Amino acid sequence: MTEDVPPDTRARILSAAMDMFAARGYHATSVREIAERVGVTKTAVLYHFPGKADIIAALTEPMLVDLEAAIDSAQALAPDPHRARDAVIEGLLDVWLRHRYLLRLNLRDLGLTASQSVFDRFRNGMLRANLIVAGPGGDLAGDVRAAQAIAMLSDPVVLFADQPADELRAAVLDGVHRLFDQPRPRAGRGRPTVMTDNLMVLCRKLHDEGFSAARIADELGVSRATVYRHLPG
Repeated sequence: MTEDVPPDTRARILSAAMDMFAARGYHATSVREIAERVGVTKTAVLYHFPGKADIIAALTEPMLVDLEAAIDSAQALAPDPHRARDAVIEGLLDVWLRHRYLLRLNLRDLGLTASQSVFDRFRNGMLRANLIVAGPGGDLAGDVRAAQAIAMLSDPVVLFADQPADELRAAVLDGVHRLFDQPRPRAGRGRPTVMTDNLMVLCRKLHDEGFSAARIADELGVSRATVYRHLPG
């Protein structure tokens, strides 16, 4: 015979657990303490969630659903690798922003990994995202750069979760796009001698603002000769 539990108890349990996990950590919070916070018995909590890991799984489910949907949408654009890459980067960032306080909870004690199913779905999603960002026929350097780009999406959201979401989103995307737009020096060959369209625009903007060619070269990570070649006159 089960205990008579009000229909909103499950939602109240999840709300209380979220607050307590964020404040004290997953491992330092017991089921009994969650029950006391909600004002029900421990049995009532266990009626809805057989174990504490099941509470984490329920809290994480909306984020995982959004994550998988964002990756699926980007995957559908795979015939165009650049569109697919941009879609998965922006899609992941929007998921992290939407669930930023849950994501920040994990910073305290890796509580989101307490559920094996949550860990498996999260890991699998990140592996799929990495493949999309790296693009077809990627090498180790491309795979690493894709992983760096994905890491650049979540870390700032966790660290600056209380900042305005639209400003944070714009700043994060700017950093990620710089990673892909910036030419990379090749070992033993000095700085790159070519610039992307975005860098050419920035080069001329810095020149108009009075920056010297040497300073522009340092800012853009290209050779000084490359800067001279792209400057008017």
